Amino acid sequence: MSRAFTKEIDDDVATDELPARPVSPNPNYVTPMGARLLHDKVRELQALRHELTGSDDIAIRQRLKSVERDLRYFDERARTAVLVNPSTQSDNHVHFGSTVEVVDPEDNTLCFSIVGEDEADVTSGKISWVSPLARALMDAQVNDTVIWQRPAGNIELTVVSIRRGSA
Repeated sequence: MSRAFTKEIDDDVATDELPARPVSPNPNYVTPMGARLLHDKVRELQALRHELTGSDDIAIRQRLKSVERDLRYFDERARTAVLVNPSTQSDNHVHFGSTVEVVDPEDNTLCFSIVGEDEADVTSGKISWVSPLARALMDAQVNDTVIWQRPAGNIELTVVSIRRGSA
């Protein structure tokens, strides 16, 4: 195979746009922290795009395509964000932005904050408002028992406390 043929293929690969990241069909609710995180991510990706632009290196050009795809995604998410300020809501019911403490049947205490889809991070106890757990908890009050429908089997959780604005 000639080098000219290889170069042509490399140029085609480097200029192809990556497919768009899938966007959720749900409303893009965000907490104040989630809105800040989205805007920070857009600024970070804009700076990275600027840094990578103009290179002739194929690997860098491919990385630029990935950065541009992510930038389109996060720019759209920031543009469509619907800010929900949990601090203006009551602590009587679980709602978007609430931090909920629950007890499972083995008396394990679990704590979750209900946040926007892009802000969710299970390792930090932040769950998406569209997750099965968040849906089970929505509108619950202290001492209510809810059923969390999981693939591993349903589990009952009792709401112990509800705090607002901790997300």
